[in-house]
Amino acid sequence: MPKHDKNHIELLKTWVLPPAATLGSSVRMKGILLEIRARLLHATKKSLNLDGRELTLMMPASEKAEFHAASAVVVKALVDIETLPVIPREIEDILAIKTSERHRWLADGRLPSAGTRTVKLRGRARKITFHVFDPRIVGDILDRGVVEDWREEDAAAAAENRRRAAYKAKLTRTLRNTTKGGSNSETEHGDAASNLAGWEEFGRDGLLR
Repeated sequence: MPKHDKNHIELLKTWVLPPAATLGSSVRMKGILLEIRARLLHATKKSLNLDGRELTLMMPASEKAEFHAASAVVVKALVDIETLPVIPREIEDILAIKTSERHRWLADGRLPSAGTRTVKLRGRARKITFHVFDPRIVGDILDRGVVEDWREEDAAAAAENRRRAAYKAKLTRTLRNTTKGGSNSETEHGDAASNLAGWEEFGRDGLLR
């Protein structure tokens, strides 16, 4: 077989991502792919691809040394892949929650942070910092199905806050009207007194003291 034909014989190896790592999320799967690619040499990054839960490393036969090196990197990365922190877009997909819910539940402690990560945006000088989450805790939240309970709690709290705000507004209006009514009564009383004949003399005689 000619040498150039041998060079086009592909080297192939696959790995199946465990459910405990993917947590049923296609976004999480893509995140794992990007995480492992980041550990590969630039020339071999695109040789690793994802099809469903299956990672595939494919390279020409002429790159046997590079193939084995890349394969070793993937194997090492997969050893503890189930502990890879969950990033914001992943947890939103795993739990099917909105960004506003993630922020609210992170702030009140229902979604405990596992720390922060700072990354530089591609093509930009600016860096961003965001919270990451423990995949074991995320998996537990998913298994217990508590997200709907949290939404019901939030709805009840929002209703209570509206009720209190409405009561406070009503009380403020009542006090304002009472104060306004009292001022008008005093003014009317003063006007009536000033119209009484001899009122000034009555006051000068000290009978009001």
